Amino acid sequence: MEALSVGLVLFLAGIGLPLFLVMGILALLLFYFAEVESAAVIIELYRLASAPTILTIPLFTLAGYIISESKAPQRIFKAVESVTSFIPSSVALVSLIVCAFFTAFTGASGITIIALGGIIYPILQKEKYSDDFSVGLITTSGSLGLLFPPSLPLILYGIIGNVDIDKLFLAGIIPGIILILLLYGYSILRRPVQDKTIEKKTYTLTEIKAALWSARYELPLPFIVLTAIYGGFTTVTETATLILVYVFLVEVVILKDVSLKLHFPKIIKESMSLIGSILMILCCALGFTNYLIDEEIPQKIFILVESVVESKWQFLIVLNIFLLIIGALMDIFSAIIVVVPIIIPLAEQYGIDPIHLAIIFLTNLEIGFLTPPVGINLFISSFRFNRSIVDLYKVSFPFLITLIIGLLIITFFEDLSLFLVR
Repeated sequence: MEALSVGLVLFLAGIGLPLFLVMGILALLLFYFAEVESAAVIIELYRLASAPTILTIPLFTLAGYIISESKAPQRIFKAVESVTSFIPSSVALVSLIVCAFFTAFTGASGITIIALGGIIYPILQKEKYSDDFSVGLITTSGSLGLLFPPSLPLILYGIIGNVDIDKLFLAGIIPGIILILLLYGYSILRRPVQDKTIEKKTYTLTEIKAALWSARYELPLPFIVLTAIYGGFTTVTETATLILVYVFLVEVVILKDVSLKLHFPKIIKESMSLIGSILMILCCALGFTNYLIDEEIPQKIFILVESVVESKWQFLIVLNIFLLIIGALMDIFSAIIVVVPIIIPLAEQYGIDPIHLAIIFLTNLEIGFLTPPVGINLFISSFRFNRSIVDLYKVSFPFLITLIIGLLIITFFEDLSLFLVR
């Protein structure tokens, strides 16, 4: 009876039953067959609702959506371009930096691709980059900021894995920069012939000052987040509130890029729809993962893995393969909620630092945005640039390989994740 019931739920999942319902029903069924009160699920919901850090998720996300709906993308792009125009492939580097900035604040790669794709694509074309390279770069850049504070997946991982979010914010900075530099290196190799032979236009000091002044309100945002938290002035939740108020005042009141009547209701609706879907999955999945922990599933998996995998380094290789598969099949938020409680006990047995594990995990899931069959960036770019999904597989493949190289560097040099934390 138990196997039949679980099989029926999995069948319904296969034909399109929403993930939060699958997780919720599975949790209730498994607790029922284990003769455990279903109130265990409700207790987990209460624990989640009472966690103070849960407030950071809607606050940072709403701030990010306000920024993306304003003219901030154009201002920031212009400012970064003005100070990097003297280096090779500066447009590609600017694209990577600006996309990472926006994904870090919105937590959603789709917004970055849609909002910035229309700005970056014509500029790359004007610089004579190939169409395939331009689309591949934008598709890849959509998820590039997930390791930088105040990224939504970083916060969610901290909540689910019971890891200090302040430390995660620091730990992701150097690995995130490494991924940008690797992609920039590939961009240099692919830069147009005229970029190698023709003298690049550089900005005058007056033009640089004007570009930086136009983005004077948005450029300090990452520094405000880091200074407020690590200077000991505010907690993560208080910082999220501060950033939201700051962004609202700048974009709605001072610059008036976002209309309170015309744009703001739409922004709230879209941002809270994203948060609502995440929280629904989170609430239902917590009961399911609680069952797995109660039944000592992680320990049983460890016994199985230990018989095959002898060293920490072997485990890390197996872990990366496993997570790349997970990233190809699940969205990042579902993967964090379902997989993290299982792999943390396993990693502890092999002496892997929980902060380093978090960065490895999130890097894998960041790559998952580009991995067939369900890499969300591929589908969004397919819609945005009116190209077939098969074309997107092809143009994003070199970028995917570059990111996997970065993943291996991050995995086997743990000090890259732990240097700032220590």
